[in-house]
Order: sequence, then structure tokens, then C-alpha cells
Amino acid sequence: MKLRHVILIVLIILFADQALKIWVKTSFFYQEERHVIGNWFRLYFIENAGMAYGWKLGSTDWAKLALTLFRLGAVIFGSWYIVKIIREKYHPGFIICAALIYAGALGNLIDSLFYGMIFDKGMGYNAALDSYIAYDGLAKATGKGYSSFLHGHVVDMLYFPLIENKIMPGWVPFIGGKPFTFFSAIFNIADASISTGVITILLFQKRFFKHHKHEDSSAVAEEVTEVTDESKEL
Repeated sequence: MKLRHVILIVLIILFADQALKIWVKTSFFYQEERHVIGNWFRLYFIENAGMAYGWKLGSTDWAKLALTLFRLGAVIFGSWYIVKIIREKYHPGFIICAALIYAGALGNLIDSLFYGMIFDKGMGYNAALDSYIAYDGLAKATGKGYSSFLHGHVVDMLYFPLIENKIMPGWVPFIGGKPFTFFSAIFNIADASISTGVITILLFQKRFFKHHKHEDSSAVAEEVTEVTDESKEL
């Protein structure tokens, strides 16, 4: 696989991710929900100050800054790593998965870096509550940002509650007798891209790395043969 193919994959994911995020950000009120297909596929607009699927590193601005810097470091490393595995001719499936992970990380990094400066509305950190609070009205791309560089929030909207608010039987540990929603995570295309890449690598790692290990073994065998031949000549 060539570098231009990887760049094309990354650009397609980035365009789809950012186009959907910008449309939702400027067209939805915060926590507005719209049904796409029945009850199981919805667009539900929230903003995420943490990691993928709403996981948080902490509530403070320092935690947000640390997470953004971590994302930036991961993307810089990912740029080098993708070029490396292409040059070393890793399995095309593994390279595609790496491209998916890279594109997803870059997509969310764009939100964290720039959205706070581009849009006039976004979640604000309340020190008294030690939490981020929502906002009213529709956001606009005015250039008068709600925050500063590195402090933007990631836009999430994809919601697939396959089983929603079902009362679990009393015998089920921990959640018995309580409402239960299966797959309550709200995420975006970037998150889905990262998850797809990681899960695919885990499922097909033997196939992805078998060919490359075989090439490494062959290269080592060739080097040993060359050294042996040179020894015989001496």
C-alpha cells in the first residue's frame, strides 16, 4: 500500500467527521435529539471535554489541556509510525487500520485545538461545581470563541440505544430492578474510526503480523547465509 492511499483514507474520514460535527454544532440546540431510523438510530448533540465515548481524564481545565496535548503527541507519533509501516511493507490490512486510528485521533484533535476559538458557544467550566455546564441557543462560527486554543470540546452525536430503559430482572447483580439501556454511548465518526481500527487489529492480528514476521525471518536467514558464505571463502 502506498502513502497516497493512506492519505486519501484519512482525508475521507476527516471530511465526513468534521462536516457532521460542524452541521450538528450549528444546527442543534445542546442536548437536542433527532430520530434518524426509528428509535435505535438517533442524533443526540452533546459536547465531550474528555476522551472517546465520554470518558474523562478530569473536570478541570488543566485536565482538558493535558488531554489535548496527549492527543497532539499521539498524532505526531502516528504520522511517523504510518510512514514507517508503509516503508517496511506491513500487511495492507494493518496499514488501513492504523490509518483509521490516526484519522480518528486527528479528527478529535481538530475539535480540541480549534473549536474553542471558532464557535461562539460551548460548554464552560464551573469551578464551584467542578464540572462543565451546558449552554443555550445555537452556536455560530463567528471567530469569537467560547474558549482558547487547546481548550475546545469534542462534538458527539451518534446514538444507538438498541435496548432502552428496560427494567432488569431482580436477580441480575448490581443492576437488578433498575432501568437499563444497552449501548448508551454517544460518539462521533472519529471515535467509530478509532474503535474500528483497534478492534480489527485485535481480531486479525495473527494474519496482519504473520506475513511481516515471515519477511523478517527470511531477511535474517539471508544475512546468516551471506555471513556463512563469506566465512567459507575466508
